[in-house]
Amino acid sequence: MAQFFLRIVAPSHRDEGVESLEREYLVKLARRAAAEVVRVRAGGGAAAEAEAIRARTGAAGLKIALDEHGDALTSAELARYIGQARDRSVPGMTFWVGGADGLHATLLQEASKRLSLGRLTLPHRLARLVLVEQLYRAMSILHGEPYHRA
Repeated sequence: MAQFFLRIVAPSHRDEGVESLEREYLVKLARRAAAEVVRVRAGGGAAAEAEAIRARTGAAGLKIALDEHGDALTSAELARYIGQARDRSVPGMTFWVGGADGLHATLLQEASKRLSLGRLTLPHRLARLVLVEQLYRAMSILHGEPYHRA
């Protein structure tokens, strides 16, 4: 059976400090799931960005849209959601992070779930970092590792 995957597809904006921390979590996460951050570049507005995100998503797995109006889960709830999908033999999850204007409406409609990282507005590069850390935390919870302290 193929390894469960966790993929984040997001607009590409370089920030070495954020990317360095992101890489640290991806290395740790790779012990539990095939994990990657895929950066897309798309000029031409939100519709072009949506097409670029869709093109890098792949057909398999659940599509999760980060959206300020989505479900605000605790870390333990996110872990349960991921664990339930994995246990149902879903091959993995792709998380969509939008640019400055958020995700295009078509992506929000196509998503299996909408997830909010909270009520604060975050730049997408920080949202990416928070998300990759929470995915690592979720996998740590699922594997009974001591990283998460409730």
